[in-house]
Amino acid sequence: MNAGESGTVLKRERVRDHILELMESLNPGDAIPSERSLCAALQVSRPTLRAAVDELVAAGLLVREHGRGMFVAPEKITQELVSDHQAMVVPRASGAWTSRLLEFTTIAAGARVGRKLHLSPAADIVYVARLRLVDGVPMAIEHLHIPASLVPTLSAEELEAGDLYEHLHDRHGVRVSEAVQTIEPTVVSQAEAKILGVPHLSPALLFERLTHDTDGRAVEYVHSIYRGDRYRIVTRLTLGLSAGDEQTTPTQSIPGIPPGAFSQREGVVLTAQGDVHAER
Repeated sequence: MNAGESGTVLKRERVRDHILELMESLNPGDAIPSERSLCAALQVSRPTLRAAVDELVAAGLLVREHGRGMFVAPEKITQELVSDHQAMVVPRASGAWTSRLLEFTTIAAGARVGRKLHLSPAADIVYVARLRLVDGVPMAIEHLHIPASLVPTLSAEELEAGDLYEHLHDRHGVRVSEAVQTIEPTVVSQAEAKILGVPHLSPALLFERLTHDTDGRAVEYVHSIYRGDRYRIVTRLTLGLSAGDEQTTPTQSIPGIPPGAFSQREGVVLTAQGDVHAER
C-alpha cells in the first residue's frame, strides 16, 4: 500500500469517529448534518466522507434516505453470548496468523475514543491499522487505539510479528486482564474490499473490543472487519443437566434460542470452540 492509500485509511477513520461522536448525542431517527456541511467541518473531500458514511450505513448505524438525508438508524437488539456467571474459553483459530502494517502513527484521541479509553480528547494515542493474514491470505483489517503513555517504545516490528498482548506484557509492563467484545454482521466498503481482495459489499463481521488491564485501566480499543466468506464463529451448547448437577437457569438468552425456551428445570452451559479467533 502506498503512502497516499495509507493516509486515506486514517482520514476515513477520523471521519467515521466524528460521525459516531455526533450520533451519540442524537436519538434513533434524528438527522445528521448534510454531506456538504460535514465536508466543510472536517475539511475532507466528498468521496472520503461518503466512504465513511457508506461503512456506517452498511453496519446498520445510519440510514440514507434519497432526497431527505442521513438519519440515525433504529437501535439494534443486543444479546450477550454468555452470562456474567459463566466462563467462555476462546481457543485460537487455525492457520498461521501474520500482520502487515497499513498505518502506524500517534494522534490525539478525540472525544469518542478518549471516552472509551478514559482519556482527554487531546491525549495522545497510538493508532494502528493493520492487515491480518492467515497462511498469507488477507483475513481482516484491524484498527487499534492504545494510550501512547503506556507504549512509548512500541515498534512496527512488534505489531507485525508475535502476539501483541505478549509484547505488551513483556516489553511494556501492560498486563491485560479482561475485555468486552461485540460482534455484528456488516459488509465491506470499497476500500476494505480492495485491501482484503474481495468484491465490494461482500459479507463481513464487525468486531469491537475494549480491553482493560489488571489495574482496571482501559488499555486498548479495537474495531476490526473480518471476511464473512472465510471466517466463522462456532459455539457448542450443552443443554440440560448432568446427574448430580445443581439446577440452574440461564439469566441471559443465548443467540439462536428465544428467551423463555427453557423451563426452570433445565440448565444451560455454554462453551465456545471451533473457528474462533481471539484477535491478538
